[in-house]
Order: sequence, then C-alpha cells, then structure tokens
Amino acid sequence: MSDNDRLMAAIAPIVGLRAAAPRLTDGRASLILDVTGLGEKSRAKMEEEVRAALLALPEVNEVRIGMTSEKRGRKLIAVGSGKGGVGKSTVAANLAIALKRSGLSVGIVDADIYGPSIPRLMHAEGSRPMAEEQKLIPVDTDFGVPILSMGQLVKPGQAIAWRGPMAASALGQLVDARWDDVDLLIVDLPPGTGDVQMSMIQKWKPAGAVIVSTPQDLALIDAARAVDLFKQSTVPLVGLVENMAGYQCPHCGEVSDPFGIGGAQAAASAMGMDFLGRVPLDIAIRTASDEGTPPAASDDAAGAPFHAIAAKVAAWLERSGSASVTG
Repeated sequence: MSDNDRLMAAIAPIVGLRAAAPRLTDGRASLILDVTGLGEKSRAKMEEEVRAALLALPEVNEVRIGMTSEKRGRKLIAVGSGKGGVGKSTVAANLAIALKRSGLSVGIVDADIYGPSIPRLMHAEGSRPMAEEQKLIPVDTDFGVPILSMGQLVKPGQAIAWRGPMAASALGQLVDARWDDVDLLIVDLPPGTGDVQMSMIQKWKPAGAVIVSTPQDLALIDAARAVDLFKQSTVPLVGLVENMAGYQCPHCGEVSDPFGIGGAQAAASAMGMDFLGRVPLDIAIRTASDEGTPPAASDDAAGAPFHAIAAKVAAWLERSGSASVTG
C-alpha cells in the first residue's frame, strides 16, 4: 500500500466521499475537503478529526487542509394570503415544524415586516440574532426550526413605519442570512400583494406558494388576488389551505361553521389549484399558539391537520425536485 493510500485509509471513516486521496510530501500531508452543505461547527469538527487522524501516522508531521463548497441551492416556499386575520402565520409556523418532523431541513423567515408574530408562535420572544461577517445568524428554537424575524430586531410593541425600499432591504437581511444546513425556507409573507411580496418574487423567486384563507367569501375574494399575483409572476402554486373551518363546541360536541364551509376547496377547484386541507377553528390551536407551543410539534389531535397539509406539501416538493431530505 502506498503512502497516499495509507493516509486515505486513515481518514476514510471520517470524510466518506468528501475528499480525494491526500498527498504526502516530505512529511507534509495535503488534502482538499468538500464541505458543501455542512455548517460551521460540522466543518470544524471534520477538520479537527482529519488532522488528528493524519498526525497519528508516524510518517506525517504536518497537515494542510483546504476546503471547497458548492453554492447551496436553497428553496423557498412562500405562505401568503389576500388579507390579514386568516391565520397565515399560524399555518406557516406549524407547516415548518411538521415538515421538519417529516425529515426536511427547514427554517422560517418572518417576512411579515409590519406585524411579525413568528417569535411568539415559535416560543422565541426576546431572542436576538447574532451577526457574523455582516450576515445574521438565525435563532434556534425548541422545535429544530431556526427563525429570523423583524420582531427579533425591534423593541416589543415598536411600530415599524417603513416605506417599501426599507422593508425590502430588511427582507434581504433575513433571507440572505447564514442559514447553513437549511435546505428549505418557509417564508411567512405579509397579507396582500405589496412591496414585500414583489421584492420576494423578483429577487428570491420562491419554488412555490401556499395560500391561506378562511372559508368566507370576502376572504376568498382577496385570496384570489394573491393567487393571481403568483400566477402572473410564474411562481408555482402548491395549493390552498382553508383555515378556521368549523368549530366544535367543547360542551355539546355540535359543529358549527361561523365562516361558512367548503368555500376554499371550491375556490381552489375553480382556480385550478390543489386543496391542501382544512384547519378547524379550535381553541386548542389558539391556546397553544399563544403559548408558543405549536400543535404540529406534537401528535395530538390539534396537530393532525397540519401534519396532513405538510405531507401534501412534501409530496409536491418531491415531485418538483425542490427539496432535499436530511438524514
């Protein structure tokens, strides 16, 4: 076995296919590691282990390690609505958690610049992101889904009175942050079809869009406008979610439909979109959301609708080749 082969045998269990055979010259071992997709800690750990394994060989007294990485093809899924108050952020947060539990590497960008609520939903209020080399570092959460939100960068209750260019600049800081191992970003857009939506589409064209609406006609009229924006921008539509769909009385068990029933499913069919599912008007969902314990983080009944919706989104991503599953 040659010297180079012995060196490769020493590091093969550590690097797998991430390195070609090292070269040994006058006691100096040199190699290039492919660290595509690895976070800073993982890269440092691999480098340390490789260096130790090579220096343990009697013929090696110096180790030089270079690193190379391909640009990561991160995908974005936009979660939008035609109007506020339809539970879009709740759906976005629970969708991200459910997708994470299904095996995807997911992060959340709270692009609702003027009304950021993701920190509350993800039990991350009071957290502030750090920065490194002028890039924000997303904040980890209890659910394995890192987040970035304007709500983490301003004082609680502070009004964000920004014109379009400033909002677009803030969005850029959130999307172009140091997301490391994240393959899929769920982007919680503000309601409507304004500057933030246009900036998102033009600069970071999403792989697809999920539209959230309640069953009532007024909400669906506005949802149709959001759908039209994405269609005009040639952003694929993943499907429509009907939120606040039916209320079951906790005392008598009777189900009522204060916002109507089936409107979103009918609208999806009329607009040629997939219908992703219904989320009921459930006090358990409201309570859990206010407490920062999203239902999708558990296997309780309140989380079931979100898991069903996430399964359809994951299937769409797989069909379109728009996501990578982590081990």
